[in-house]
Amino acid sequence: MEDYELQKIWRFVDTNLKHKSEQELNLLLTSKTRHTINKFLVLLGISLLTCIGLLVFLAVATYSRKGDLIYLINNAVIGLITIVSLVSGLRYWDLLHNNKYNQPLSEWLGNRINLISNKLTGKNSYIWYLLVPLMNITIGLSIHVLYAQKTMIEVLNTEESVYGLIFGTTIGSLVSFYGINKLRRYQLKNLMFLKDLHRRLTSVQ
Repeated sequence: MEDYELQKIWRFVDTNLKHKSEQELNLLLTSKTRHTINKFLVLLGISLLTCIGLLVFLAVATYSRKGDLIYLINNAVIGLITIVSLVSGLRYWDLLHNNKYNQPLSEWLGNRINLISNKLTGKNSYIWYLLVPLMNITIGLSIHVLYAQKTMIEVLNTEESVYGLIFGTTIGSLVSFYGINKLRRYQLKNLMFLKDLHRRLTSVQ
């Protein structure tokens, strides 16, 4: 890649560019690319820690109420979804975080873009809109039953508890949807930056 073309690309990510060598520009572009990729990794890391924390809570809650079969089934549903999410997230982390080794920057970036695009806009990207209400209901029940010191049946037969769960689930789902949409827009913005950078890189090769 010519030094002049690298200069043009770097102006796209740094308007205060001073003249740099081709090697310096390559290093700067690699650094900026990794910095943007790291934004996705930070959010993914928070998600993975949340999954681990939820599994710890489920283990404690299940052990303390091991005589309540319906409660155990409820927690098993939460646990299954959480474990699948955790395994999927760890796999995604491994693929996204993988070093480029001897790959050209544009090729490495293209692979990362495909991974992120599939995650954000692929056929399974909207599954959270189904899982959010389900998780809010089941987690709400799990917490309520644990701290109410009642069986699941007793909680479901208490009118006050049912109304509280309906209200809590509705508010929780709305807040969750808002948060997910906001994070998704943030990630799509970063994805568009990477796509534009990748287009500029490939156009001068």
